[in-house]
Amino acid sequence: MTEKQTEHQMLMQFIEEDCFVNTKETIEYPPVALSYGEKLIKSKKGDLLLPIPLGTFGNLSVVSAPPKTKKTFFISLLASVFLCNKNIYGGRIKGHRKNGHLIHFDTEQGLWHCQKVFKRVYDMNSQINPDIYHTFGLRTIGHKHRQDFIEYYLSQKINEPSLVIIDGIADLVSDVNDLQQSNDCVQKLMEWSAKYNCHIISVIHNNFGTSKMTGHLGSMLEKKVETHIELEANTVNKDWVTVKCKRSRGYAFETFSFTVNEYGIPSVVDDLYDPLK
Repeated sequence: MTEKQTEHQMLMQFIEEDCFVNTKETIEYPPVALSYGEKLIKSKKGDLLLPIPLGTFGNLSVVSAPPKTKKTFFISLLASVFLCNKNIYGGRIKGHRKNGHLIHFDTEQGLWHCQKVFKRVYDMNSQINPDIYHTFGLRTIGHKHRQDFIEYYLSQKINEPSLVIIDGIADLVSDVNDLQQSNDCVQKLMEWSAKYNCHIISVIHNNFGTSKMTGHLGSMLEKKVETHIELEANTVNKDWVTVKCKRSRGYAFETFSFTVNEYGIPSVVDDLYDPLK
């Protein structure tokens, strides 16, 4: 057997050991990172009131919306709730952070606007510990270096189940319609979420005039995420944004709405949504 064949065999043996699923082993449901509401589940141990996940540790979710639908405000809302587990703005959204961190990457905006977004999270809760909220604006570096830096930083900072936000996942590739790049990018997300036991929220635009996410990258994400959260304009109140569960591997959360006040602070609107939908 040649050296190359030996290396290949060793790799296959590693994959076999690492990927084998023992059907007799008890595998616990992954811990919840963020949830919205609860569901009563009947079991042999009795009735259980369990959180309905927006996302669990070790998995991916995606937030999609047309342009100018307050995606970044919604992300600020999720970030603030995760960091303090619950606040007055989040309604029934609940964070399940224990000792984990939040690592927040913005790929689209300049430094002033990035800082404005990150400071908004602090404005929503002054008790947030800055040591657990890591903020980066990656607009000025190339897409490949963005991926490399994210991987580097996760390897350095994540020791506990944590939340990772990538606001502008399309900027991790040079072309969202490139099949290979899109596949490689989503593969990286799956690898990071499993390796570092983190939940990764990606933010992406919808194609103009449709509810379909942008490019091959959007199609790849649709297939791989645990939860697809979609934002859309509310037809009852133009100041509200409706939040819908377009797809979930578990129980779908109830549709709700949020608004942004005159101080630029987003908040859930008493869990109300558009009754005409």
